[in-house]
Amino acid sequence: MALLDSIASPRDLRGLTSEQLDELAAEIRDVMIRTVATNSGHLGPNLGVVELTLAIHRVFDSPRDRVVFDTGHQSYVHKLVTGRHADFATLRKEGGISGYPSQAESEHDIVENSHASTALSYADGLAKAYAIRGEDRHVVAVIGDGALTGGMAWEALNNIAIAKKSRLVIVVNDNERSYTPTIGGLATALTSLRTNPRYEQVLDLVKKRLNAVPGVGHAAYDALHAVKKGMKDALAPQGLFEDLGLKYVGPVDGHDRAAMEQALTNAKRFNGPVIVHALTRKGQGYDPALRHEADQFHAPGPFDVQTGAEKPKGKIWTDHFSEAIVDLGGRRKDVVALTAAMMHPVGLDVFASTYPERTFDVGIAEQHAVTSAAGLAMGGLHPVFAVYATFLNRAFDQVLMDVALHKCGVTFVLDRSGVTGDDGASHNGMWDMSILQVVPGLRLAAPRDVTRLHELLDEAVEVDDAPTVVRFPKGPPPEDVPAIDRAGGADVLVRAGERDVLIVAVGSMATTAVEVASRLADQGIGVTVVDPRWVKPVDPAIIELAREHRLVVSVEDNGRVGGCGATLLQALNDAGVPTPFRLHGIPQEFLDHAKRDAILARIGLDAQTLARSIVEDVTALDRGLSVVEVDHTA
Repeated sequence: MALLDSIASPRDLRGLTSEQLDELAAEIRDVMIRTVATNSGHLGPNLGVVELTLAIHRVFDSPRDRVVFDTGHQSYVHKLVTGRHADFATLRKEGGISGYPSQAESEHDIVENSHASTALSYADGLAKAYAIRGEDRHVVAVIGDGALTGGMAWEALNNIAIAKKSRLVIVVNDNERSYTPTIGGLATALTSLRTNPRYEQVLDLVKKRLNAVPGVGHAAYDALHAVKKGMKDALAPQGLFEDLGLKYVGPVDGHDRAAMEQALTNAKRFNGPVIVHALTRKGQGYDPALRHEADQFHAPGPFDVQTGAEKPKGKIWTDHFSEAIVDLGGRRKDVVALTAAMMHPVGLDVFASTYPERTFDVGIAEQHAVTSAAGLAMGGLHPVFAVYATFLNRAFDQVLMDVALHKCGVTFVLDRSGVTGDDGASHNGMWDMSILQVVPGLRLAAPRDVTRLHELLDEAVEVDDAPTVVRFPKGPPPEDVPAIDRAGGADVLVRAGERDVLIVAVGSMATTAVEVASRLADQGIGVTVVDPRWVKPVDPAIIELAREHRLVVSVEDNGRVGGCGATLLQALNDAGVPTPFRLHGIPQEFLDHAKRDAILARIGLDAQTLARSIVEDVTALDRGLSVVEVDHTA
């Protein structure tokens, strides 16, 4: 029997010998490599924290002691030693193990939000709560050096430093990378920590010798204290943390389990917050990952275990955006690009290599990115901030007050909009069109295909007096869907039979709407399908089309509350259009992970379900009933 089969909980780790723990670490790496090779997922980060995670669980007593990961994609090892090995083959599959910590899976998981730079705030609150309640419990926060580029992490550190009774151990997993090499002044400081010797012993000896000199010793020490501090910060910048009042331990080799256990044990004994600085290598133990220059197999698709070669895959929306932004950069010298530690994932890597002086990676700092973009716009440039749709949620105030209020021409490109699937609830980009509807002056485009992506991006950067947004989903784009006509700024995609049903299809749902129209036409129902292209503001031409039809149906891959359909309905009401209206979108709930198509079918956004519901609505109208009387769940 494999050693991993005998690990039902972290307590089972404590009886293992050093040799058995080395064997277990090898087994864990093998299981993760083989599973991710088939299922895809986050491999590099987890290969880098095997010994570190084992050490944490041997020193601390989970779940009584709480372990919080930032971000949760480095929790695979944690899952394997907390009773989930038998189900690990279902990683990221529908009904299987989540790719992030999950409260529903295990009592060992408490925080499942996979957005970066949040763990220290969770941990701060937990540790304070245990102190107030008089509970003898520790909290361990594992945070990568990439996540420390986020301002929220430093807000937390500022408060943790004065929480003297918090039994909080912060493990900085320093691998010099978030997705790609970590950017910024913090990264430089951590590099100094990695490469320079510490001089504490020598400086303490100087202090003792000076203070021992009668009469002048203390004065001499005080005079030289500034010199000491300058030497310390220059040669051993643990002062970066200690100046906040935080006890610092390290740096420690994060792949030396025994050394990690010793450091964590020492930190555990300290009655107050402690930082343990662990040096790790992303992809450790798997040569193809270590050799992968782009991101050390951060999140590979399916690959060959022996060679590490990823299986061929077609171009995705991100690839087409990458081409479009490079082309745009060649035509517009004022276009600059920003990203938040995701140069490759959002497709800006080619632009960065072509126009390095016009590309800015700000680290995991979406709020800063947005306001910096506002400054760039004020300075006469046109910034394009490419970001996952779910991560723009973090910078709403900056979009509203720093960009829109000042009428700055900033373009936001939202990758992974709508249902993303495998990465679970926190990654679905289903909130952006609801959140952004409330921003005055903002214009929002949702391209249905690659041709429209190029067109709308070009149109977006022409706007220099308001924020613009271009959003697109995850995965490969559909074949182009040509327009047969134009209504105002909207494309008419289908016009068949009488004007029974007007389907307003937003972005990626246009292809589905065309299929729905075909099903309706087969049943003798007249249908018009329009793609607004720009969904904010509402095109007056769509309002006029709505007057001419018996039923208006909106379809979007965004939350139903406050989204495009809700805004269109409000516009119809304001215009006195009495046409019955049916809104189809994502229910306002956190969606469990599964493939995108499976989730869309589950929530009723597939062609078959949509067509059936529209037929039921039309039948109700034929019978003189209101569509509100139709129960599509029956």
